[in-house]
Amino acid sequence: MNLDVLENVRKEALENHVPIIMDDTLNVIKEYLDELRPMKILEIGTAVGYSSSQFVRIVGEQVKIDTIELDEERAKIAIENIKNIGIEENINVIIGNAVEILPTLSGPYDMIFIDANKGKYPMFLEEAIRMSRKGTIIFADNVLYKGYVLSDYNKHKQRTAVRHLREYLAEAISNEKLDTQVSTVGDGLAISIVKF
Repeated sequence: MNLDVLENVRKEALENHVPIIMDDTLNVIKEYLDELRPMKILEIGTAVGYSSSQFVRIVGEQVKIDTIELDEERAKIAIENIKNIGIEENINVIIGNAVEILPTLSGPYDMIFIDANKGKYPMFLEEAIRMSRKGTIIFADNVLYKGYVLSDYNKHKQRTAVRHLREYLAEAISNEKLDTQVSTVGDGLAISIVKF
């Protein structure tokens, strides 16, 4: 695994304003990964392949990751990055709309990482629960969305995303199958452990 290439992927993403996982968010997830050692991971939102590559680095090269990316250009960059890092055996990039792809996948996954279209988070959670087993951990990134989700924010531009993120949190917290906590790390990280 070429860590220099991985670091370059991070730098390029930041320079090009590609949204990638924040360092402090990754550190929180790393604590869980170190303990749980998931072997099968699903990621919704590949971007340039940075976070899934980091998951392989943390867990080890026995892990298998399915990752979904809507943007074809970004997916091609991700595939190239993953190949250059030397972990193409570990990461399967699926190009297309997660709303259509998720129902075609079957689990169970040991970990699911949601970091894609904010307006679709409630649907992503429903699918994540379906593909889980007892002990699966579901992470949802950016759930506080610049603080808008917990404020009385109601401006038109982001209203739909904020409403759907509020729905996600309400469902994740109230669902009896899940034990959920919300961390303020990064832009908000919901951590749900499937109880049964």
